[in-house]
Amino acid sequence: MTDSLEKATATGNKRKLEGIVVSNKADKSVVVEVERKFLHPRYRKTVRSHKKYLAHDENNSCNLGDRVVIVESRPLSRRKRWVMERVVARAEQL
Repeated sequence: MTDSLEKATATGNKRKLEGIVVSNKADKSVVVEVERKFLHPRYRKTVRSHKKYLAHDENNSCNLGDRVVIVESRPLSRRKRWVMERVVARAEQL
């Protein structure tokens, strides 16, 4: 299964998003919260919106607070359509 996931992430024009891991309780899955900023069309104010994505983490290598890059892939389960590509920055350990 890992070979097919690597092929899926290595090809083409896949969307990439960067976000923070907010949950890693499930086996081989993480919840990544992605924040995007945009200008409000009428009031011209910068607005922040958040969205959570389920991503596949084959090695269970992510911890809470890690900044990761996720790449879209084929559907892996009902809600999981993203694969964790790499960890950009580790969270500080207390």
